[in-house]
Amino acid sequence: MGGGPLVAAGFGAAMGVATGVAGGAVWAALSPESQLFGRTLVAPRNPTEFALTFDDGPNPTVTPQLLEVLGRANVKATFFLIGGFVKQCPGLVREIAAAGHLIGNHTMTHPWLAWQSESRIREELSGASAAIEDVLGEKVYFFRAPHGARRPAVLRIVHEMEMIPVQWNVICKDWTPIGVDGIVTRAVNGVEQNRIRGFGTNMVLHDGGHLGLGAERMDTVRATERLLERYAAMKFVRVDAWVGGAA
Repeated sequence: MGGGPLVAAGFGAAMGVATGVAGGAVWAALSPESQLFGRTLVAPRNPTEFALTFDDGPNPTVTPQLLEVLGRANVKATFFLIGGFVKQCPGLVREIAAAGHLIGNHTMTHPWLAWQSESRIREELSGASAAIEDVLGEKVYFFRAPHGARRPAVLRIVHEMEMIPVQWNVICKDWTPIGVDGIVTRAVNGVEQNRIRGFGTNMVLHDGGHLGLGAERMDTVRATERLLERYAAMKFVRVDAWVGGAA
């Protein structure tokens, strides 16, 4: 089939547009602060506020030590829990809540929700909420997507379940073997960048690992202790403190 250079140029332009659209969709699905697919809670324009959030728990080998560190500093945090682990550790879930921390939904099994069917999305979210609510007797109002991955259907289902989707603006890669110093360095860089931008900090750390109970996360506990000392002058909040005014 012919067409010459004009057709070829047109095809190339079309392919460029398609690639750009696809790239934009991936960015919107995975960029933690993107609002393109729907509004999510990140942090307010108040650089004095700091939300510590912990994903992938509960973890009986680490979460109790983390609760001790937070308790000594009188800091309340937010824990996004995996439903399957909640069923295995109901007592630890009650301990987190009794200490005054906020508990949110982090799905049943930690899949990449952006690539799942709507039925699987509903199953993951409803299962985790049911597991938490069975233990605590309270409705779950906050949700964090595993890996931050979402698409419009994910956010629509979250809202249908009367939950608020929560993202972040600092992530410390504490699931990798970078050590306490590496975690703290990433955390400090993120906090300082948020201060320059004029935003509060919504930081992701991990007290568990989605592959199973017992993940080694003591470096996260030690890093948290150092961050609490370094930023003692900041106001530590749970993410529910930002409902209504955060972007």
